[in-house]
Amino acid sequence: MILDKKKALVVFSGGQDSTTCLFWAKKHFDQVYALCFRYGQKHVKEVDIARGIAEKAGVPFEEKDVSFISQLSSGCSLTDTSITMDKEKPATAPPNTFVPGRNLFFLSIAAVYAREHGIMNLVTGVSQTDFSGYPDCRDSFIRSLNVSLNLAMDEQFVIHTPLMWIDKAETWKLADDLGVFDLVRNETLTCYNGIKGDGCGECPACKLRRHGLEVYLKSKNK
Repeated sequence: MILDKKKALVVFSGGQDSTTCLFWAKKHFDQVYALCFRYGQKHVKEVDIARGIAEKAGVPFEEKDVSFISQLSSGCSLTDTSITMDKEKPATAPPNTFVPGRNLFFLSIAAVYAREHGIMNLVTGVSQTDFSGYPDCRDSFIRSLNVSLNLAMDEQFVIHTPLMWIDKAETWKLADDLGVFDLVRNETLTCYNGIKGDGCGECPACKLRRHGLEVYLKSKNK
């Protein structure tokens, strides 16, 4: 199969990072597609929010049910309502908001989907500069998986990670530069408690997002 260098598939959740990546992809590729996953997450309404954002962006949207992911392991507060969420990152292990294998599955499924649609470029919003300690957000993992996917399917996929080496403040700047600052701030869902926009303000995702926003706005107003 011949894959098209002018097309890109964004692994899309409707959060700050993936939405910024969606519009980054629209700037860099002729045709952009969004793929969203239901994986048993408590804040499943992110799928509907993602669909709405993709509609506004004029990007074809598709969702896949991969809820088996949440059934493979226990102890994750994002998929088990009985578990109290870690509010701080533990010193020696990922926080209990880590979903084991999530990005491995998402990107592997996305690659198969992309191949079927003649797409060579995969885009994901992972970052190891300003992150929650998830091992599957690291550059070394992405590089390794990129090689494995190419070997597994005898193709030449390229996994793009526009946010890998920038922090949350710089991510806000990128959204602003792309002309979608207000959309990202008001319409995305990053909060682990499922509250759109600025979120609950208490969960780790909200704290990280809010700190980055404050730093960016302070630097912008200097």
